[in-house]
Amino acid sequence: MSLKNQTVIVTGGAVRVGRAVCLELARAGADIFCHYNSSQKEAEELAAVIKKNGGTIHLYQGDLSQQKIIKELTQTALNIYGKIDALVNNSGVFYKTPLGTVTEKNWHDFFDLNLKAAFFLSQEVSRHMLERKQGKIINIGDAGALKPFPAYLPYSISKAGIVNMTHGFAKALAPYIQVNCINPGPVMMPGNMPQEEKEYAVEQTLLKREGSAEDIARTVRFLLEEGHYITGAVIPVDGGRHIK
Repeated sequence: MSLKNQTVIVTGGAVRVGRAVCLELARAGADIFCHYNSSQKEAEELAAVIKKNGGTIHLYQGDLSQQKIIKELTQTALNIYGKIDALVNNSGVFYKTPLGTVTEKNWHDFFDLNLKAAFFLSQEVSRHMLERKQGKIINIGDAGALKPFPAYLPYSISKAGIVNMTHGFAKALAPYIQVNCINPGPVMMPGNMPQEEKEYAVEQTLLKREGSAEDIARTVRFLLEEGHYITGAVIPVDGGRHIK
């Protein structure tokens, strides 16, 4: 399927993996609806790049942990583009929470954005997709969903929920809407992550190297353009970490 004039919502699209996804899909001709929360400067810079290259992008700012924002985001995309062809649930939060120090706030941080927002946005968007009997939803999970990181347990558990959500939505929305998940491995590790943790993450891969945001973006593009007989899949883009 050509992405020319296909409307794609990308959450958390202004930075890191989300930015790479927006750039990749814009190059393929998609009309990008880029959500961001606090990264206004980066979002504006992304929009400038895409427009300079002849692409189409609309920026939308909002906190997806709020239900009203999810409904407003969906309706805004429909008002601007008239349809929603695909949704990429990429928004998320990631930080260290060693066991014994986890607070209720930490728990809500991870589950409100990483899981709850993706669930309710998928539910809202899929209602409109079902009316047209077509659409694709791609969730960005994590290698830690299947092999949890001991120092990042609430994060890992929230991403495990994304995997289960992918399976559930794929069943509930079949046969019209395809729902898949991509589990990145060590990709764009935070700058404040200790060097020994970065080295350990790379060592856990079979390829012994860090991946790139573009690796994830190209997989998103493949699922949208070519993955017409794939649904309910969890695709590891992790250098082999899932079988290590």
